[in-house]
Amino acid sequence: MRATRMLVFGTMMLVVMLATTSCHSSQSPSPPIVDRSDGGAVEWSSYGRDPGGERPAPLDQITRENVSRLFVAWTFNTGEDMTAARGRDPALETTPLMVDGTLFISTPRGRVIALDPETGSERWRFDPEVDPSLGFGDFASRGVATWLDSARTYGAPCRRRIFMATIDARLFALDAVTGAPCDGFGVNGAIDLREGLRNPPDSRSEYEMTSPPAVINGVVVTGSAVADNGRTTMASGEVRGWDARTGALRWSWDPVPQAPDDEAYDDWRGASARRTGGANAWSVIVSDPARDLVFVPTGSASPDYYGGERIGSNRYANSVVALRGSTGQLVWSFQTVHHDLWDFDNAAPPALTTIRRNGAKIPVVLQATKSGMLFVLHRETGEPVFPVEERQVPGSTVPGEQAWPTQPFSAIAPLSPHSFPMDSVWGATPADLAECRALAASLRNEGVFTPPSLEGTLQMPSNIGGAHWGGVAVDPARQIAVVPVNRVATVVQLIPRDQADREEAQREAGRMGYEYAPMRGTPYVMRRRLFTTEARAFCSPPPFGALVSVDLTTGAHKWNVPLGTIQSLAPQAPSEWGSPNLGGAITTSSGVVFIGAALDHAIRAYDIESGRELWKGSLPAGARATPMTYRVREDGRQFVVIAAGGSDVFGTGDAIVAFALPPE
Repeated sequence: MRATRMLVFGTMMLVVMLATTSCHSSQSPSPPIVDRSDGGAVEWSSYGRDPGGERPAPLDQITRENVSRLFVAWTFNTGEDMTAARGRDPALETTPLMVDGTLFISTPRGRVIALDPETGSERWRFDPEVDPSLGFGDFASRGVATWLDSARTYGAPCRRRIFMATIDARLFALDAVTGAPCDGFGVNGAIDLREGLRNPPDSRSEYEMTSPPAVINGVVVTGSAVADNGRTTMASGEVRGWDARTGALRWSWDPVPQAPDDEAYDDWRGASARRTGGANAWSVIVSDPARDLVFVPTGSASPDYYGGERIGSNRYANSVVALRGSTGQLVWSFQTVHHDLWDFDNAAPPALTTIRRNGAKIPVVLQATKSGMLFVLHRETGEPVFPVEERQVPGSTVPGEQAWPTQPFSAIAPLSPHSFPMDSVWGATPADLAECRALAASLRNEGVFTPPSLEGTLQMPSNIGGAHWGGVAVDPARQIAVVPVNRVATVVQLIPRDQADREEAQREAGRMGYEYAPMRGTPYVMRRRLFTTEARAFCSPPPFGALVSVDLTTGAHKWNVPLGTIQSLAPQAPSEWGSPNLGGAITTSSGVVFIGAALDHAIRAYDIESGRELWKGSLPAGARATPMTYRVREDGRQFVVIAAGGSDVFGTGDAIVAFALPPE
């Protein structure tokens, strides 16, 4: 799922460039942290601000009228080396938390750093000493989680805890005041998340943690990131709940059903179906504490592109799953893709909101998908609020494969294109256009959900989306959802194993930008790359990325605008081309949408009513992260903070950048 998927995005970045011609913590002597904040503070206490991931900020100091006056208030550099000895280089994707008057950030190597939220000065730093030479497939951390232990008195150690899930799959509980590991949690403040899995990983880099855990009513809930194209029996994707005080396992839920009395048991058929790996939740898990529910976005079963060893719809994989937070009991599930063959895992976090229809208030879950859909489900039952239709889709021509005959389609119009007709094939030059058309003519191309084939399939949306891990931001007052999407196609081909010459494949990979996956346990090797010319010029038409707004009362699109530019790489590229993107948006009560995500070194503000760009702020590198915003005191300034950096085509950097209005 994650390792190979992200390698393709790295390939895409090169395409864009060519298309346009023993743990320890340390403390500084800065003022001590307290575990309570000013009564007028507006905090950002979860990855999506609230446990449900809605991402709205009840702040109106920065408005559509004055946002153009924003300037850099402070910049903090983590000092982290953004290279790796092998595997992917790190990506700085963290979204900070601001609680109790302190800003908490994470780094790809698992460091947690506490900052003064008004000055950016460092207060303490914890280092779990991750070995960067292990070769991680997706070397990132998107943030931390927090929990206040109300049973402990004010000033007691670990009353406020910061939970960090490291890339090498350890879960730490830290004292928010000092950064020290919490005594009594696991072993020396940590638990090893690789232990106790149905399918153990064969290496430390096969089973990773890239997203923060969820915390609900004293239970810490973890998913996992699994590289799932290596073999059929990759590491299993159990979702688990841990006691927030002790680290003891409270419950475990397996997305590949093992018990015959499970209602989804017969949706997994074949000799090795029970041993299937993946189907894990690598994105952000959200929660509804009042209903004791956690909402889990699950991914693809292993391997992604051939399902002959896991015949059936593979229910619970590629799904939104509601579990009881206290017990892990399944409450309901809704499958967004049946028998996935496209790497269409649910990368976007669910978002919980309340919509108004016919005078009634309905609690819902929003799930944007790589297939370009936006599903709106009743939070308590999983029933679609906007209709969902099962439609016939193309069948597979690959021997041994049994593609599912239908797929779910939301009544909300697709967020990104669902087809790629020949007249939409694009080229930057006449020669490029001719080459792209010739390649397209050789590929199977029957619209969304065309299965992989032996001759090669044109996949639109691609495996990076459609909607990606940036997910959905909601303005609940205006009943508007905003989603960033990619709009580029992929070429996917299955090669019979006895015909695959690995050495030649590797040489071709270097020349043509192909990515290969062995898919051991199946008769095939998979190869894929972006739909490009041999010189890696895009064959997909611009815009390459967009920001889409949906009216949640009607399901209609309000606006759809190109997101970002690629001018930091190719100054001659028109701004209308947009940019491939990774990262999410946030909203404010004043009607401003903030988002980075694009390849250019910028953060932008948009008018949520019209989609008009209001402001662009310069960054030292690309921001493949989701921003956040807060106010420390009632009379304080509103800050907008975003991470900028990592490595590769987004630009190298290690910066956390805060913007604010000038002092009056």
